[in-house]
Amino acid sequence: MAWQRVSLVVAGEHAEALAEALEAGGALTTEIADADAGTEREQSVFGEPGAEARPWPRCRVTALFAADADAGGAIHGALQDSAAITLAPASIDHLEDADWVAVTQRQFDPIQAGQRVWIVPSWHEPPDPAAINVMLDPGAAFGTGSHPTTRLCIAWLEEHVAKGDSVLDYGCGSGILAIAAMKLGAGRAAGVDVDPLALEAARYNAQRNGVALQVLDTEAALPERVDITVANILANPLRMLAALICGHTRPGGGIALAGILAEQASEVVEAYAPWADLRVEASEGGWVLVAGTRRQ
Repeated sequence: MAWQRVSLVVAGEHAEALAEALEAGGALTTEIADADAGTEREQSVFGEPGAEARPWPRCRVTALFAADADAGGAIHGALQDSAAITLAPASIDHLEDADWVAVTQRQFDPIQAGQRVWIVPSWHEPPDPAAINVMLDPGAAFGTGSHPTTRLCIAWLEEHVAKGDSVLDYGCGSGILAIAAMKLGAGRAAGVDVDPLALEAARYNAQRNGVALQVLDTEAALPERVDITVANILANPLRMLAALICGHTRPGGGIALAGILAEQASEVVEAYAPWADLRVEASEGGWVLVAGTRRQ
């Protein structure tokens, strides 16, 4: 089966309306991306719940149509309906069918996180069999090692997990941080998440990696105070969870928080100040790791 792929570049404020108009005109899927990606004008755009997301200044809107659809007519109608003005000539090309599983797999290679940990998809052999290898495939839950915040957390865990420690991963997603902690020597670890798909993924990944991970939803009774709590979420929910996260960390225990942009760090540190002494300990790609100690 083949498709027609349409690509248009418009000002960011018109991108979402144009994508919706293309879908109304018969597009099977649409995607909005930075039209300047890969150039010196490329920009990072971040958003989180409760914050207004801003678009890139120039957006490339890509739409997929069936092979027999009137893609040209759909473009004309969508531009009129959205009031968008193209900043580069529109293009239509044909996309042939492919082995999309193989195509997707080629996008994910083993990733080194920290000094000793590798995140390895199932279709690859571990690059370093002697390293700490976490076997994990991309899936519905966040946490594959490809995002800077995940790597920041794993690097921190490498430095702070001691043999026999108890670890709580709040907002565990795929379970990657709790699994890494167990492989680094933790005696027990629990992963907590609000998303049932994440809980299912964490259970599967823990079994696959041969670790005994306790997986809980947020309504369950959490473990008693632990030696280390790590949370890779976003700044706004991290601020809201400050009392809870500190309350489940023993006095003198470690806390590591990620999913925080550099400009948000001071607000997160302030939210935890009544209970913990935290500071920015590492950064990558505009994201920071805020970590420190639960006070006595």
